[in-house]
Amino acid sequence: MTDPPVPLDLAAAFRERGYVAGDALVTALRLVVALGKPLLLEGPAGVGKTEAAKTLAEVLGTRLIRLQCYEGLDAQAALYEWNYARQLLHLRAAEAGGRPVTDEDLYGPQFLMQRPLLEAIRQPTSPVLLIDEVDRADEAFEAFLLELLAEWQVTVPELGTLRATARPHVLLTSNRSRELSDALRRRCLYQWVEYPSAAQELDILRARLPGIDEALARQVTAAVHALRALPLGKPPGVAETLDWAAALLALHRDWLDAPALEATLGAVLKLHEDQRLARPTLDRIAAHNAGA
Repeated sequence: MTDPPVPLDLAAAFRERGYVAGDALVTALRLVVALGKPLLLEGPAGVGKTEAAKTLAEVLGTRLIRLQCYEGLDAQAALYEWNYARQLLHLRAAEAGGRPVTDEDLYGPQFLMQRPLLEAIRQPTSPVLLIDEVDRADEAFEAFLLELLAEWQVTVPELGTLRATARPHVLLTSNRSRELSDALRRRCLYQWVEYPSAAQELDILRARLPGIDEALARQVTAAVHALRALPLGKPPGVAETLDWAAALLALHRDWLDAPALEATLGAVLKLHEDQRLARPTLDRIAAHNAGA
């Protein structure tokens, strides 16, 4: 099967799906497809790194396969495992029927449970493979990834070497909870994803919540940017901006005044300490909006 072409105006295709992408990110995503190289997206949590991979899969009309990394993740968990319950049932049925059972019987493809990495290399057309928060995995898993990204094949001892039929479009994300190896960085294209500008974030609100009042959208955007300027433990990301605006709409609020702030603060600030720290700024925001 042939992979679908990349739209000529990739930024417009993203925007149609509610993702407002800057020129640098659009170019980096186009190069992922054109060069067949992985792309490492780094930046603060909540800036849209994961959403970029999801949107790319939608735009390309292909599958998104996601590997969520975590501490202690090993190659086995990311690749495959055997369905031991089905193997045991098969063994018991064979014994009951007096049939001999060989290793080939027990370790056939029907008992193989594909995990994200193996699933990605066995697709008939190129999927988007998202290796999410790779900085949470340890260095041993990172070394395994280097080999996979170079060869696009894995060895299952019972089945032999399995090679990719179509090279995946790979995006890795990192929140920089630890420093990644130079070897992994050299293997990838790189793009830093920053919080959007106020104008970009306003565009995002308009695209994702088309029914929002313009004045409310501007107030929410200004308030989020004021909060991000504070030394918060968990600054609000774009997802929180959207959640906050959606909460205000759900409560039929059309103005970000003090009662609206109080009712919806949990949608944008998720730590009690951050809410206390932000209180003077929120009071100024409410007073400003009241006088607008």
